[in-house]
Amino acid sequence: MSYQHIRLPQHGEKVSIKDGKLAVPDHPILGFVEGDGIGADITSASLRVWDAAVARAYGGARKVHWCELYMGEKAAGIYQGDYFPAETLAALKDLVVSIKGPLTTPVGGGFRSLNVSLRQEMDLYACVRPVRYFPGVPSPLRRPEEVDVVIFRENTEDVYAGIEYPSGSEDNQKLARFLREELHAEFFEDAGLGVKPVSSFASKRLIRKAIEYAIERGRASVTLVHKGNIMKFTEGAFRNWGYEVATEEFREHVVTEDELWDEHGGQMPDGKVLIKDRIADIMFQLLLLRPAEFDVIATSNLNGDYLSDAAAAEVGGIGIAPGANIADHIAVFEATHGTAPKYANQNKVNPSSLLFSGVMMLDYIGWREASELINDAFVAALADKTVTYDFARLMPNATTVSTSGFADALVDKINAGG
Repeated sequence: MSYQHIRLPQHGEKVSIKDGKLAVPDHPILGFVEGDGIGADITSASLRVWDAAVARAYGGARKVHWCELYMGEKAAGIYQGDYFPAETLAALKDLVVSIKGPLTTPVGGGFRSLNVSLRQEMDLYACVRPVRYFPGVPSPLRRPEEVDVVIFRENTEDVYAGIEYPSGSEDNQKLARFLREELHAEFFEDAGLGVKPVSSFASKRLIRKAIEYAIERGRASVTLVHKGNIMKFTEGAFRNWGYEVATEEFREHVVTEDELWDEHGGQMPDGKVLIKDRIADIMFQLLLLRPAEFDVIATSNLNGDYLSDAAAAEVGGIGIAPGANIADHIAVFEATHGTAPKYANQNKVNPSSLLFSGVMMLDYIGWREASELINDAFVAALADKTVTYDFARLMPNATTVSTSGFADALVDKINAGG
């Protein structure tokens, strides 16, 4: 495939999909999008750490060949104002596995969220957000070490589908008239209207991926989070479809919460995954009070947005929270925070959200030896209290380092063996 502005590395091979699985060569070409605002700082720092871990883990037998792709403000400068060039979309599909920094999204106007557009254009239906505690990270919880959960958020439907009609518009009036006259709905005049689609197809494939993950990783439970007591035919249906997937497709691997008590006396059978559900509002409380009860969470789009950020706050904040948007095989890993433009080009911020998204990426391609080196180096740096300003202000006697300085510390730890 030829590109206008994207330049594939001279060396390396593309990741491919064979027999329904990723085929990762020893020298894969992986894509990266620098991102806007602080993106340049955190991307350059993270690239150095990822490369150091791969070099240390495999001694040159494996190496990532990076290919820069363009979205956001940098793309607009290259592609005559186009923030989401078609060739970038094509390259993300062609390369299969990529990672991106934060991208600009205006609030209340302007162009639509690039992140949402990317997820929908590529049908990256699962937003995967692991949330775990690292010793030494400042946390508001008494027992933050109990937090170790992976959130699977449905990425394509719900209120994020973008089916909205502004108050006073002709389309709004048509829809309002139909709702009132044909369906006898009651709501205030001049209301902005939106549609919340939740389908069996999208719900089941998301929940299926969550259950598969739990089985493969030896996780104890999958919790379906919903607001089905109020939105019975959208979020309530999400819950019901989840139980259908679990019992019809994974019968030999799972036990539902009802079955646990009715058939097993509350004693979890060995080697099984518990399938349970919780109402969304109580789930926020439970994640604070009893986080150890939750391993994998599968939920709808808006719930997942809120829950993943709330859970991240328990273990150090969104600044160190990784994430990925994944289809059946194609994956785009990402920093989960914003662009923080006031800190752009100051070499100041914590790169850990993007850094750990890269750790997820290394796990995804099966290079866990390298990803564990980064995890170990991060813990060692925290033990030394060598941290960026956001942690330093919460840690007595800390040594404050820059973005690049933190990357230096991690590379030193990796090369020293932790």
